[in-house]
Amino acid sequence: MKKIMNKAENFVDEMLEGILAAHPTELTIAADDLRCIIKAGKTPNKVGIATGGGSGHLPLFLGYVGEGMLDGCSVGGVFQSPSSTQMLEVTKAIDQGAGVLYIYGNYGGDILNFNMASEMAEIEDIRVEQVIAGEDVASAPKGEEGKRRGVAGIFFVYKAAGAMADTLASLDEVKRVAQKAADNVRTMGVALTPCIVPEVGKPSFTLEDDEMEIGMGIHGEPGISKGPLKTSDKIVDEMLNPVLQDLPYGTGDEVAVLINGLGATPKEELYIMYRRVHHILTEKGISVFKVYIGEFATSMEMAGASVSLLKLDQELKELLSKPANTPFFEQKQLSL
Repeated sequence: MKKIMNKAENFVDEMLEGILAAHPTELTIAADDLRCIIKAGKTPNKVGIATGGGSGHLPLFLGYVGEGMLDGCSVGGVFQSPSSTQMLEVTKAIDQGAGVLYIYGNYGGDILNFNMASEMAEIEDIRVEQVIAGEDVASAPKGEEGKRRGVAGIFFVYKAAGAMADTLASLDEVKRVAQKAADNVRTMGVALTPCIVPEVGKPSFTLEDDEMEIGMGIHGEPGISKGPLKTSDKIVDEMLNPVLQDLPYGTGDEVAVLINGLGATPKEELYIMYRRVHHILTEKGISVFKVYIGEFATSMEMAGASVSLLKLDQELKELLSKPANTPFFEQKQLSL
């Protein structure tokens, strides 16, 4: 194992110390706990938006705490859920009297701990609502969407909810648009190499040099097909076709596209992938409003990528167009 770190057991906390030192005017902590990251500065009467999840996925999850997006994030160990107590401390710190919305991925530990935090928040007289993101079409068939993993497409849910919250909309309204975004995004991924959890010290799964796996999850969860490495165009075809068929997306639709690198994929390769995505969408009469290309939800040093599509209506388009500024993501106002 080759990693630039000190002790494996200090990997997460030292990473957080570095982020807080680098962004002192943008981020701070709650309850004197490094793993309770909150936005510096508060807006009275604004719905607070909290997320949380395991480390190892930067910029997911804490990287989206900032202006126009999230207000707080509870941080777990690498690929581990944060505790319900940490989630509660974040909730208390970001509540401005309008309630708090939890947005997080569809994973058992996160669901359990966010539910517990929600119950504890009720005792503190804080109203909490939840939206669970699960858009990975490889992880469960159509008709069983409730079993799907949340992956890179959660970015769109954060963006829509954050923009709506900035209008001082009610908690019900912020939840409504977050759910709408979650319902209209689909993702498929591909892995080319495994990743290493620092405290484990060895790869979590194996792929030969000439192999790839379509549909693998961001923690190394099994995909839907494993076989010889194919060309970029053929990989995109295998990823995008199930996505298009699932919602479905069709002629006349307008979408936002996210081409996400999993940690060790050069941007050059992501743009080669988007070349094929653009060609397919154009052929099908699907227009593209905005393209995001880069690392939005990684898996340590895993090589691979995912493709996400968000089907837009006028409301989601306007929310997506709003500016945002976080330590890991910045966007100016987009033209409609």
